[in-house]
This record gives sequence, structure tokens and C-alpha cells, in this order.
Amino acid sequence: MADYIAPVADIDFTLNQIVELDDVSKLDGFQHLDQDTIRGLISEAGRFYSEVIAPLNRVGDQQGSVLQPDGTVKTPDGFKEAYEKYVEAGWAAAHIPETYGGGGLPYTVGIVFQEMFKSANMAFSLCPLLTQAAIEALIAHGSDEQRDTYLGKLVTGEWTGTMCLTEPEAGSDVGALRTKAVRQPDGTYRLTGTKIFITWGEHDMAENIIHLVLARTPGSAPGTKGISMFIVPKYLLDDDGNPTIRNDVNVVSLEHKLGIHASPTCVLSFGDGGDGAVGYLIGEEQRGMRYMFTMMNTARLGVGIEGLAISEASFQKALAYAQERRQGRAIGAPVTETSPIVEHPDVRRMLLTMKAYIEAMRGLLYTTAKEVDLSRHADTEDERTRAGEIVALLTPVAKAWCTDRGVEMASLGIQIHGGMGYIEETGAPQHFRDSRIAPIYEGTNGIQAIDLVLRKLPMRDGEVVKELFAEIGRTAAELEAHDDFARFRTELSAGLQALAEASEWLGRRLEAGEYNEALAGATPYLEMFGTVTGGWIMAKSALAARQLLDAGGGDDAFLRAKLATARFYGEQLLPKATALLPAITAGTSTLYQADPAALGP
Repeated sequence: MADYIAPVADIDFTLNQIVELDDVSKLDGFQHLDQDTIRGLISEAGRFYSEVIAPLNRVGDQQGSVLQPDGTVKTPDGFKEAYEKYVEAGWAAAHIPETYGGGGLPYTVGIVFQEMFKSANMAFSLCPLLTQAAIEALIAHGSDEQRDTYLGKLVTGEWTGTMCLTEPEAGSDVGALRTKAVRQPDGTYRLTGTKIFITWGEHDMAENIIHLVLARTPGSAPGTKGISMFIVPKYLLDDDGNPTIRNDVNVVSLEHKLGIHASPTCVLSFGDGGDGAVGYLIGEEQRGMRYMFTMMNTARLGVGIEGLAISEASFQKALAYAQERRQGRAIGAPVTETSPIVEHPDVRRMLLTMKAYIEAMRGLLYTTAKEVDLSRHADTEDERTRAGEIVALLTPVAKAWCTDRGVEMASLGIQIHGGMGYIEETGAPQHFRDSRIAPIYEGTNGIQAIDLVLRKLPMRDGEVVKELFAEIGRTAAELEAHDDFARFRTELSAGLQALAEASEWLGRRLEAGEYNEALAGATPYLEMFGTVTGGWIMAKSALAARQLLDAGGGDDAFLRAKLATARFYGEQLLPKATALLPAITAGTSTLYQADPAALGP
């Protein structure tokens, strides 16, 4: 079997039957994009990622990126050449606005390309992900001069970008960072300090790397309020915008990681030479946290895609193995024959679990991406505002729920392989190792749960959440017209009721100022939220597949598989949601009873 085959039919079904991409194609600037054009682009992108990028996944894991004695980083064999092909093909710029040299595609289509890239080679895909986050920040907050100077090469991918936030003493607590930036008479700044966990902070694939760095200026306010953001290029530019001398940014070391070995995770030192690294202020001083969240929100959806992508890659490998591996005799099989393990009920259960979660994740992430497009391009301000609220609400769910599922699905992929799944040569362990970083990236999943409860649940006095719940309820009601969806409807309605009850309980805790009580249930609440919204997505999938089957349109076997997968989710995975209610409403009753010192040996 090939390393990865882009699931073009599944993607097309999600885009057109669940997300209704036609709504995006009607928006100003996208009217020229008909379904045939988009299908052609997705098909070609799938071919590129399957044939050019996926074969490098294994070699990247085995070789890793290596720090050279001269302080440069050598990427695995084939990466530099593949990246050149990526830039030449224009995939880096596909969904960036044409104003800045991009392809002008909707974000909803751009996120499809991200999925395929990440499934093919997650470690490789992280480089363009960080670059896109830097592009978003410069578009939103950079000056005209900065956009003219940097965006062209970042958009094409000729230059890459990073996010330099974390420091040894300041992980998720960004406000504790110590990197300093001192203004110079010429208006530039000189930066000194150390940043850790800088993904693709140094490499040999692009001629320049544009670091976006958080730092403090003299006399700035303490905590997050005093942070500013700076452009710090690897190479300083001449008057024509060409890279010249090396800036004072150096790699101290590369981290030795559980997975994503091909992605160089750097410790970067700014200003070791004495005067400091030259930086250029973005926007205003002490507004860096606001600018950072433009990058973070882009990256969070991209990280959510990693959960989906690693699940898809792991599933493809597990399905192929289950179809080929013969062991035992399935019930009813001839006594003289062994059966493919795909015929055994428990293997079927694991495969359907993977497939159902993959389809739910894909629908949730693509739906969120569609709302991003609507928030930017809808006709009226009210429509844009409403879409922006949905994006804000769903982003922590899409990031955390999908990345948690990604780890679980990669683990199931190993389990389906049995003992061979524990052997590196099968490739299954790499997916599991690679998946584990995603729940940590861009704000750990616990932080996403806190964000959901403290910031998103109270939006517009809780009305944003209630409007989403009403939409889910309308979909549940549509299931009533079909007898074979009766149990699905029962479970979706029960899950929605439990989610509403949990939301009300948490809301009352917040109103009373009992924040620890609310936060104690934040993580199970996010899991419930994701499971129920996943049920909503799968209900829409079931209804769409049923309608197409009844109309005689489409591939019957494909559509019947959609029905079976949707029903499996609704009847066997969705019921887990209601069981989470006691954990959400338990508060701190047991969390603080034991002295932490007494928990250890």
C-alpha cells in the first residue's frame, strides 16, 4: 500500500454535503470557484502530497533534522528538494488573499490542503503552518512597509516564518517572559534573550527565516500587558529586500523529542554577539499579546487538523493491514481457512471507531473553517459577527477534542496491528509518537478547556452557545423522519440535553464567582462538547447520505458506508457524552481533599 492516499471522495462529501461549500462560493471574491474547479484542485493537491511528501515521512522520522557544527540545521534527505517543489507548485499560497500574492482560495479549501499535507508528513507540514500564522499576523497588524517587505516571499514560501513565544521560565505563562527589546536611534530594536521550543527555527529549506518574537521593552507593564511583538529576520535585508548579513540569532541546541523528528525544535538565542539581534516593532509597544492571538488562533485550527490528519494516516495503515493479515477463523468461515482479521468483530469495532471519529473531526474542522470565511466575507456585519462568534466558540473544541482523538486513534491503529503495531518498521508507532505533541501545541488542551468555560461559554450572556444548541436540536429533529435513525436521534437529543445542563451548571458557578468549581469540570465539559457536536456532524452526514441514496445519486456502496459509519457514531460513541455530566458537575469535591505530598510514594 502507498504511504498515504488522499481521501478525496470523503473530503468532497464533507465539503459539499455537510459543510455546504456552495455558501462560501457565493461570497464576494469566491464566485469564480465552481465545484469542478475546487474538485480539480483538491485532486491535484492530493496527488502531490501522496506522491511527493508522503514518501519522506519514514526517512524524516529515521534521520531527523541535525544541528551542524557551524550552527546550521540539515533536514532529512529529500526534504529540501520536496520543499522546492512545494513552493514551485504554489500550494503554500493557495488560500492567502490575492492582494498579497496568494491564490485567493477560501480558507475552507485551504484547510483541506493542510489536512492532506499533515496526513502525508506531519513533521514537514509544521514549517508551512508556522509560516501561515506569521502571514496572518503581518496582514492584520504589520505596517504597509513591513507587508511590502516580508509578505511576498512568505506567501510564496520562499521564506518561512516562526512564532518565538516560549522561554525556559515562561511556558504557557507567557507573561513571565524575560526577552528584552531596546529601541535604537534609527527606530529598530535590539533583542536579547532565549526562546525554546521554536518549531522550524532553523533549517536549510528556505533562504531566510522570519521570526516573530515576543519581548519586553524598558519600563513596560508587568505580565502580559507589557509584551510587544517584533520581526527578527535570520538574515538582514538590503535596500532591495535581499538577504545579506546574518542577524544575531543562533541555535543553541535541538530538542530530542518523542516524535516529529524531522521538525527541528530549536533553542534560539538572541543577541549572543553583544549588541542584540536587530528587530522591527510590529504595531505598537505593549500590544504583542493581542497580535499573538491572531497567530495562535490560526495555528490552533491548524493543530486541530493534525488530530484529524494523523488519525486518517493511521487508519489507512490499519485498514490495509486488517484486510491483508490472516489470523484465526471468523464465525462461519470454513474450518480449513484462516480469516482476514477485518472479519473479526472487535477489529471491525476498532476500525469503525477510527473512521467515525475521523468523519466527525473532518466535519467539525471544515465547518469551523467555513465560519472563518463567513466572518471575513459575509455580506452584512451581523453575518460576519455571528460567524466570528461561532469561530471563537468552536476553535478550542476543534483544537482540543480533535487532537485528543488523534492520540486515541493512533493508539487504536497500533492495536489493530497487534504485536506488529509495536514494531517501528510498520510505521504505526510513528503516527502514535507524532500525534502526542498536538494536545500540547498552541495552548495545552487544558488551557483550551479553560478558554471554553471562562471566555466562550459566557459570550453574549450565553446566547452564542444556546444558538448552536438550537441548531443541533433542529438537526436531531430531522432524524425523526427516518426509522433507522431512531436510536441515533435518541442519543443525540440526550447528549444535547446533558450538554445544556452542564452549560447551565457551569454558568451558575461563573456567576457566583466559584471559578475553581467551574474549572474543575472544564476538561470533561470540552470532551462532552466535542462528542455532541461530533454527533451533530454525523447526523448531518447520515441525512445527506440518506437523501442521496433515496434520490439515486452517487455511489451506493460509498453512501451506505457513510450511513453505517454515522449510525455507529450515534449509537456507540455518542452515548459517552451523557456519562461525563457527573464529572463536570462534581466541582472540587475530591480534587483538593488529598495533600499532594501524600499522593507520592
